Amino acid sequence: MGKVQVGTGPFARRPDNSAFKQQRLPAWSPSLTPYTVLPVFYLLAVVCVLLGVWLFITVENTHELKVDYTEEGTCIRCFELRKDPIQARNSCDCVVNFNIPKTFPGDVFFYYGLVNFHQNLRRYMDSRDEDQLVGRKKSLKSPSSYCEPFAHDEHGEPIAPCGAIANSMFNGETHLLVTYKENTLNIDLFKTLFNLCSDSFTLTYHPPDGAEVPVPLYRRGITWYTDKNVKFRNPPTNTTLQLAFQGTAQPLFWQQPVYELDPADPSNNGFINDDLIVWMREAAFPNFKKLYGILIRAETPFSEGLPAGNYSVNIIYNFPVQYFQGRKEVVLSTVSWFGGQNHFLPIAYLVTGGLIFIAAIVLTVVYVKVGRDGKNMEE
Repeated sequence: MGKVQVGTGPFARRPDNSAFKQQRLPAWSPSLTPYTVLPVFYLLAVVCVLLGVWLFITVENTHELKVDYTEEGTCIRCFELRKDPIQARNSCDCVVNFNIPKTFPGDVFFYYGLVNFHQNLRRYMDSRDEDQLVGRKKSLKSPSSYCEPFAHDEHGEPIAPCGAIANSMFNGETHLLVTYKENTLNIDLFKTLFNLCSDSFTLTYHPPDGAEVPVPLYRRGITWYTDKNVKFRNPPTNTTLQLAFQGTAQPLFWQQPVYELDPADPSNNGFINDDLIVWMREAAFPNFKKLYGILIRAETPFSEGLPAGNYSVNIIYNFPVQYFQGRKEVVLSTVSWFGGQNHFLPIAYLVTGGLIFIAAIVLTVVYVKVGRDGKNMEE
C-alpha cells in the first residue's frame, strides 16, 4: 500500500488543532447592565457640556469685525464701474469708514473675505501644475494638461503659473468656470473685465484728539511653513528671477508677470510670493476669508492691540463680484489657541451633551419603571 501524501485529501485545508486557530482562547465580553451603562451616559453628558462651555467662553473672548465693502461708502462708484466692460480697466479707489466698539487686544489679523466664490469645485482645484510650482524647468515650459485652457497664451507661450486657480487670483473665478465649461470663453472680453490686480487695502486709525495714524501691517510671513518652504519654490537660477521665467507668459488675467508681483521686495516674487501662496490654498466653502496682514504692535498706539475708535480702509477696488453674485469684505480678528471666532464646535458639544443627558434620563426612567421587575438581561 502506497504512502498517503501529506497536504492532500479532504482534510488538507483544515486548520491546525490549536487554541488560536480553533478559537478556543479565553475571551471577555462586557456585561451591559443599567449599573454600567447609565453612569457612562451621565459622564459623557457632563464631559461634553463642560467642553462646550469651556470652548464657548474661549470663543467669546476673541474679537471679530466684518466690514462688507462691496457697495459701501464711495465703493458704490467702483462697483458700478466694474459693470461696464469698457470702463472696467480704469483704476478705481474708494474709502469705507467703520467703528471698532471695543479694543482688540493682542495680535490682530487682517483678512479679505469673499462670499459665493467656489474654490472647492473639482475642475477648478485640479487646474494647477504642482511640478511647475516647485520650480521644475521642464514643467515651467511644458505645463500640465490639467491647466487647460490656462496653460498657454494666445501666442502659444507657456503660462507661469498655469491653471484656473492662479489665473483667477482674487478674480471672478465662478463665471470663468461656467463659461469655459460651456466652450464659450471669450478671452478678449474677459481680459477687458478681469485684467486687473487684486484689491489692496490701507487701514487708517482716526483718534479722537489727533491726526490720523496709518495702521502698520506685516505683509510677509502670512503663509504656512510647508507651503512657503516645500510646496512652492522658484526655478533655480544664477542670474535674475526674470531670466529664470524667460520664455513664459503671465496668466491671462494678470496685470504683471509672476516675477514682479512685489516690486518693493525682490525676495517676495515668483512662486514664493506670499499673496499667491495664500490664494493657491483653496478654501473648502464658498464663503471664506484669507489672511492679508498682521498688525505690527511695535508702534504706538498699537502696542496693546487695535484700540477702539473710528477707522477707515482705503481700497484699490479691482475685483468684480457681480458676475457671480458675490460679496467682498474685510475682516479684523483676534485669535486664541482655539483659532478665530467660530461657534460651531462649542455649540456641537453643548447639543451633543444635552442629547446624551436626555437619553440618560429616558433610560433611567425606563429602568425604574419596568427594568427592575423584568428578567435579567444577562440570562
